Amino acid sequence: MIKNAFAYVTRKSLKSLIIMLVILSMSILSFISLSLKDATDRASKETLANITNSFSMEINRQVNPGTPRGGGNVKGEDIKKISQTDSIDSYVKRINSVADLVDYDIIETQETLANQSPERAKNFKRTVMLTGVNDSSKETKFVSEAYKLVEGKHLENEDKNKILMHKDLAKKNNLKVGDKIKLKSNLFDADNEKGADETVEVEIKGLFDGHNSGGVSAAQELYENTLITDVHTAAKVYGNTEDTAVYQDATFFVKGDKNLDSVIKDLGKLDINWREYNLIKSSSNYPALQQSISGIYSISNKLFVGSLIFAGIVVSLLLFLWMNARKKEIAVLLSLGISKLEIFGQFLIEMVFISIPAFVGSYFLAQYTADKLGNNILNKVTGDIAKQIARQAASSQLGGGAEAEGFNKTLSSLDINVLPKFIIYVVIFMSLVLLVSLIISSFDILRRNPKELLIDNN
Repeated sequence: MIKNAFAYVTRKSLKSLIIMLVILSMSILSFISLSLKDATDRASKETLANITNSFSMEINRQVNPGTPRGGGNVKGEDIKKISQTDSIDSYVKRINSVADLVDYDIIETQETLANQSPERAKNFKRTVMLTGVNDSSKETKFVSEAYKLVEGKHLENEDKNKILMHKDLAKKNNLKVGDKIKLKSNLFDADNEKGADETVEVEIKGLFDGHNSGGVSAAQELYENTLITDVHTAAKVYGNTEDTAVYQDATFFVKGDKNLDSVIKDLGKLDINWREYNLIKSSSNYPALQQSISGIYSISNKLFVGSLIFAGIVVSLLLFLWMNARKKEIAVLLSLGISKLEIFGQFLIEMVFISIPAFVGSYFLAQYTADKLGNNILNKVTGDIAKQIARQAASSQLGGGAEAEGFNKTLSSLDINVLPKFIIYVVIFMSLVLLVSLIISSFDILRRNPKELLIDNN
């Protein structure tokens, strides 16, 4: 049987080659789809590592308008109450404030210069935005990768009078890690309600990078003109301490053995005026990221299923033609007393001989095509999302700051590898498809007797 099967495959080399090429191409697509899903799994776990089991505390703007400038005014005592519950592993609290650089210049562009009035140019000539945070590595803009630390170290809870500066702002002013600068309260800032006139000397602990992807209307919206500071510094320029300051928001990281939904529900029992706040799952702050991940999953699933269905249909049609041309051969074999099961077994072995080189070849060919095709799919998905975001931004006139662009973060790249374990999945699923195709194509012929096959000219 094996000898006959091998002889037929080699004798009908063209037919065998056509079927092998179909199996080869569809197996390559199956390998690519599995590799794409695996790469997306790893990328999503890495990207969402800090946000899947956390939630943010923000003001409820329906009843709480926030600060005069529209910032958050979350009370420090309320943050403390949540942080002290057993379910919370760690937390990050943020203060947004404004200060002036003393004896140093900010970065301006033609766009920002064109948009500012003489009064604004005078009052905010050296003004930078401050984001005070107790752990900069978990700050939203670093998590979303809108900012990336390129030199030095992140700010920690124990830091005082320390900042992270944008590398371009440091370059403009000939500053480096370890240098000290002075920050002064801006008396024209609406959020400086106490009229504080403080001067704080701070040390540059690190430099970060990142650039606006959209347009800005003011110099303070530029990434380059934002300083990440410790909480003490951001509070002091408004005449506050860490305890008396109001916070933009806070993000709480739940312990690994706790259910996020249950924790949020239980917090409702705390003595906090919940009417003023909203608790939001951090994953909800990255809708574009979630959309890009689900989009790639969807395409990879369709690619895998589609390759199996296409292979099944094409191979079935080819086998129908193959079987039709073998009616006399099958009739002779039946006449010689060879059972239908044995004849089907020969067909099965023939498919094995054709499939083995196709499976082996597809594994190695997929190694060369998976990365390029996979990232083309990623670019297509993220490109569509970017266009959708651009349309929404244009219609709603959204700003161009790092907060908004972090909100629009998508997967940027995929590390695609065709793993040996995928061979098992491809062989199993593709073999099942080929077996079904073989049964369908041979069923009609094998149920006939030799006489019917010999007189059938169709």
